[in-house]
Amino acid sequence: MSSAPLPLEPAPIAFGTDGWRGILGVDITVERLLPVAAAAARELAHSAPAGLDSRTVVIGYDRRFLAPELAAAIAAAVRGVGLEPLLAQEPLPTPAISWVVVERQALGGLVITASHNPPEWLGLKIKGHFGGSVEGDFTKRVEQRLAAGGVSVPEPGETHCFDGWAEYLSGLRSQLDCTALRTGLQQLGLQVIVDPMHGSAAGGLPALLGDSVREIRSNRDPLFGGNPPEPLAPYLEQLIAEVQAAAAAGKPAVGIVFDGDGDRIAAIDERGRYCSTQLLMPLLIDHLARARQLPGAVVKTVSGSDLMRLVAEDLGREVLEKPVGFKYIATEMLSGEVLVGGEESGGVGFGMHLPERDALFAALLLLEALVEGGQPLGARLDALQARCGGASHYDRLDLRLRDMASRSRLEQLLLDAPPQEVAGVAVQELIRTDGLKLRLGPSHWLMLRFSGTEPLLRLYCEGPNPERVAEVLAWARQFAETI
Repeated sequence: MSSAPLPLEPAPIAFGTDGWRGILGVDITVERLLPVAAAAARELAHSAPAGLDSRTVVIGYDRRFLAPELAAAIAAAVRGVGLEPLLAQEPLPTPAISWVVVERQALGGLVITASHNPPEWLGLKIKGHFGGSVEGDFTKRVEQRLAAGGVSVPEPGETHCFDGWAEYLSGLRSQLDCTALRTGLQQLGLQVIVDPMHGSAAGGLPALLGDSVREIRSNRDPLFGGNPPEPLAPYLEQLIAEVQAAAAAGKPAVGIVFDGDGDRIAAIDERGRYCSTQLLMPLLIDHLARARQLPGAVVKTVSGSDLMRLVAEDLGREVLEKPVGFKYIATEMLSGEVLVGGEESGGVGFGMHLPERDALFAALLLLEALVEGGQPLGARLDALQARCGGASHYDRLDLRLRDMASRSRLEQLLLDAPPQEVAGVAVQELIRTDGLKLRLGPSHWLMLRFSGTEPLLRLYCEGPNPERVAEVLAWARQFAETI
């Protein structure tokens, strides 16, 4: 758990890349949440497209402390603005709410969740009628409604509830043959070990694939074992150990991990190697384009691995590169034909599904790809890289700078006089799609990107081997800290 001291005063209500989040009991209180939910519901109704005559707002929540109670509370706020709340009867993955919104043709959804943030956090995500996160223009209008004041009084009453798991799992089964997938996994002799990190995706894969799947850490724990429910290697010691133990016993396994609200995914291969979406995305691209022969372009963020582009281009697919943030990918999914879109931090969406990150759906397609290829994950990735080339080594470092003045000086330097050499290698190309990306060679680059509001610098690197990646990140850290 984060050991940083908690702030005494709440931060201003402001939406980030996907929702409003903060410290429970400081930033997120029922008194602050009710007007935000009311403003969001009003904007969902105001922004509804012509012909959508629904009055329903779907409400979901994750497994965090007080999430169920706050979800029930905002139902009264939705009633107070003349709309009809529909409340999940149990914690659900966030993509399940998006699915229900689309299936029921609702105005949109409100989800009480802090996703992958530390245990002391909570927040609110807003989903549009199309089944994905609303854009920045929408949340700006919500903030304007809050700033304008206005009065909306929560209205007590009976709230209708729904079985979201049943609807969501039925939807997933309609898109994938789970019976054939279960048989294929048994024939491949591959165990599937799932770590939902105590989050709301727990129970999903066992319900779809039966005893082909074994879950760990599936119980509700609002403290998430003392770590953020984020699918990163340092928080996955138990899963890695379980996969390695299976290998030692001669029973190859694949580990699959979901974040706290089920919209991010990572995996552990049969050798115990951590596989982020930097490796999973290329495999999904290959499976959907080559084996399934589905149409559409590939959308990646600028921080995504070059292997994504190499695999896509090998299969004759157009590649669109966007700034960091799934909202940019979702925009492409809503406006054009997209095969798959994803980001380095674990979010993957599919044109055949929702304009939304959906980790359970991604997991099913990942397992389908392994069955189709007849190999466990590590061997499958090795074969893909042998065919298409590209580095397989990537890491990221979040560096907290001394203060905002240091950040400003560094930003100005990168704008006026960016480095011409990085750790002994000449910079070949500057890319400013988002932050500054310095290309050092084929599948070798360093990217520097600042947080939106903090003195925080995110450093991303892909390189030919782990030692080179570590060397470049160490160089970048020293460069940033001496400014």
